[in-house]
Amino acid sequence: MTVRIARIYLRVSSQEQDLQRQESIIDDARTAGYYIAGVYREKASGARADRPELLRLIADLQPGEVVIAEKIDRISRLPLPEAEKLVATIRGKGARLAVPGIVDLSEIAADAEGVTKIVLESVQEMLLKLALQIARDDFEDRRERQRQGVDQAKANGKYAGRQADAATHERIIALRTGGNSIARTAKLAGCSESQVKRVWAEHRRSVTINGIGSERAKEEA
Repeated sequence: MTVRIARIYLRVSSQEQDLQRQESIIDDARTAGYYIAGVYREKASGARADRPELLRLIADLQPGEVVIAEKIDRISRLPLPEAEKLVATIRGKGARLAVPGIVDLSEIAADAEGVTKIVLESVQEMLLKLALQIARDDFEDRRERQRQGVDQAKANGKYAGRQADAATHERIIALRTGGNSIARTAKLAGCSESQVKRVWAEHRRSVTINGIGSERAKEEA
């Protein structure tokens, strides 16, 4: 009996959101007969292609494995050309996607021949492309509603300005702590080098202050 191997990707968009709801996917996959080779948890926007855990998952993929996610928008909210490139990278590793809501015809197509095979593969591609585009459209709609909300708040004199992007700050700190240069950190975090310098300086200052406070607490204890 062939062992079916899966890698599971769980994602939410911000640090404030909880991944717990998606954890049931793990048990569902095991119940469906999959051996779970890895679970990759991420708090990052699906509109980014350089998510560390997603990239690690892709690097770990082996031929014949399956990538499982709660919905297609957990994998991607990228513009369609970039989303298709991402999917092609996964397929290039010899793996495939298994996402609820998208009919998976791959196994049926693999056993088919001639015109039937071509039709099944074409239908599969169409369904996947449609799902990826819907995920992107939903992302754009959300951004537009947010913009309209900000405009309305400004018009009513209630807009307090944009709050600090905690997720980006944490990403910068993680990348710099991992030894990445300022330039590379800015590229991976999708921000300016000046922002990297500012956030990193604030982080180091905070660490220094906290460190001094801890030492004083030990001396006074």
